[in-house]
Amino acid sequence: MSRLKIGFPQVGNYAQAARFLFSNILDADIITAPKITQKTIDLGVKYSPEFVCSPFKYTLGTLLEVIDMGADVVIQLGGGCRYGYYHELQNQIIHDLGHDVLFINLISAGHTDIKKIIKYLKKIDKKFSKLKAIRYFLLTKHMIKYMDIVEDYIRKNVGFEKNKGEMEQLNQEMLNQFLTVKSHHQLKKIYHKYITKIKNIELKKPKHITRIGIIGELYTVMEPFSNYFLERELARFNMSITRYTCASYLLFKKRKFIHKKIKKYSKYVKYKMGADATDNIIRAVDMCREGYDGIIHIKSSFCTPEISSMSIINKICKEYNVPVMFFSFDANTSKVGLQTRLEAFNDMIEMRQK
Repeated sequence: MSRLKIGFPQVGNYAQAARFLFSNILDADIITAPKITQKTIDLGVKYSPEFVCSPFKYTLGTLLEVIDMGADVVIQLGGGCRYGYYHELQNQIIHDLGHDVLFINLISAGHTDIKKIIKYLKKIDKKFSKLKAIRYFLLTKHMIKYMDIVEDYIRKNVGFEKNKGEMEQLNQEMLNQFLTVKSHHQLKKIYHKYITKIKNIELKKPKHITRIGIIGELYTVMEPFSNYFLERELARFNMSITRYTCASYLLFKKRKFIHKKIKKYSKYVKYKMGADATDNIIRAVDMCREGYDGIIHIKSSFCTPEISSMSIINKICKEYNVPVMFFSFDANTSKVGLQTRLEAFNDMIEMRQK
């Protein structure tokens, strides 16, 4: 019997970590989804309900692409909002299109059913080992942590590179080497090697560094194509960028963070509003108090929790006199319009600083 082929959606660079995990715990071939392109979006839009949020369309388009590449099994990562229910409808759409694939959902409505996932994994590989899975899960957890630390440093400093592109090149080299590791010692060694190299890259920083905070819906924040490479565009203006939404935060820290902070910030938010809304309100207050020069809130169109949070975030920024800009992204968003608004935002911040 031939080995099964597994595919999953693309979310930033995290596909590397997913590929590492599944290739080590399963006797199966891993199909790496291609980077999201207009073709991906067109596929997703064609077969999605019209008013569903953009991440549904993007991930459906990616899943259809990996199925075309030969995937027998597709994995949806789920989430804490409507994202956690995508698998039901996407599975139906994929089968209605005539694709006989096994559809596995890892997170449903913010919860993970470990027994159900193990049952699915044993379907893929009868020799599946729980002990081996735990070992590589812990290794992947540390890998994601290191990836996020490196990307956070790059985000804050890439706008000041003397020789453009060096940081991104080293980061890609590190990600490729991560795929070969077999122990935490080896992983840590590669991480230290590349974080040192990246920190040694020559920078040209001005006396006053413009700091911009990015908050918003998790998929739109973390998948660069879905926000038209917003961070790259901001780096052109020599800005230092901060965003806290990353995989290690969402998977291992978010719930504890919100539980700890929500009472302290009851002036602005008293209840959990679903998805990332509560988190973004808290982050907006923190960034305003820390003296950020501006905040950018991004979301997919029709994202209900984020729509609810926008008026509160706007009120917070007015209270602290910090400029805020809101972006909604869908398949028809104009890149030129995005660039024009970012240029105006940058001009406004420069005028305020003068």
